[in-house]
Amino acid sequence: MIELRHFRYFIAVAETLHFGRAAERLHISQPPLSVQIRQLETYVGTPLLERTQRRVRLTAAGQVFLEEARRAVRVADQAVEAARAAASGERGTLRFGFVSSAPFNVLPGVLRSYRALHANVKVELHEMGSADQLRALQAAQLDVGLVRLPAEATGLAMHVLLREPLVVALPDSHRLAARKRLRVQALRDDAFVTFPRRLGPGLYDRIFRFCAEAGGFTPQVGMEVEQTHAIVGLVGASLGVALVPSSMRSMQTGGVKFIPLVGAPSVEMGLAWRQHDPSPLLRAFLDVACGDSKSRG
Repeated sequence: MIELRHFRYFIAVAETLHFGRAAERLHISQPPLSVQIRQLETYVGTPLLERTQRRVRLTAAGQVFLEEARRAVRVADQAVEAARAAASGERGTLRFGFVSSAPFNVLPGVLRSYRALHANVKVELHEMGSADQLRALQAAQLDVGLVRLPAEATGLAMHVLLREPLVVALPDSHRLAARKRLRVQALRDDAFVTFPRRLGPGLYDRIFRFCAEAGGFTPQVGMEVEQTHAIVGLVGASLGVALVPSSMRSMQTGGVKFIPLVGAPSVEMGLAWRQHDPSPLLRAFLDVACGDSKSRG
C-alpha cells in the first residue's frame, strides 16, 4: 500500500540523485530508504530510478511520477494547514445575520476589526429582522446574529454591543421640526411609520411602552415597512413620524430632522449565538467582537 511517506522519500532521492544524501535529508539511514523506494516501484509496477554504482537517475516514468508526487505532497500539506486553520478559527465560513439599522452603527466596526485579524474567513452577511435571526440561530442556519435587544430565545446567549437613546425623526416641514428637544406626548396626533412587530418585538414594544407611559397614548401606525432606511425615507416624504435609535442620524436623509426626546429610553443592539456552539470560528469572532465592544466602554 502506497503511503505519503513513499512520496516524500522518492522526492528526496529524485532531487539529490543520491541515496546517501537523501537519507541524510530525511534523517533516516540509507538501507531503510532503499527498501521503501523498492516497495514504491513494486506498487507502481515499473522502475522509477536507474541505479548504477556510479550514479542514480530518473526513468521516464520516474520523471512523470516526481511531478505528481510533488503535487500530492503539496495537496496533503495544504489539507493539514487548512484543518489547523479551521480548528483555530482562521478559516471557514461565518454566517452572520444583522438588522437593517446595524450598518449605521456597530456593524462596520465589528467587521473591520474581525477582517483585520481573520482575513481568510469568508463572512456571509444576511440582513434579517431580529426575530427571524433568532429562529435561524436556533435552527443552525446562522452562526451569529446582530439583533435588537431585549430578545428572548431558548438556547441562545447574548452580549450587548451598543446602547443608544431613541430620537424622533420628523419631516423637516413638520410643525415641531424647529424644536431642539421634544416630549413624546407632542406626537400623539401624528401618524407613525414603524416596522412590523414580528421583526423585532423587543424594540417595537419598548417604543410603544414609552409612548404609553411618558405620553399617555398609543401610536397611530400609518405605515409599516421592514427596513430602517425605508422608515426614515418615508418620514422624509412627509408620510409620518418615527421613533428610531439615535445612530440613524448618520443616514443624512434629505427632508428629515432628528430631535432628542425628553426621558427617552435607551435601546440596545447586541450579538446572539447558540449558547453551547463549540465552533472555533464562532469563538474567534466573539473574542474580537465582544472584546472590541469592551474596549469602547
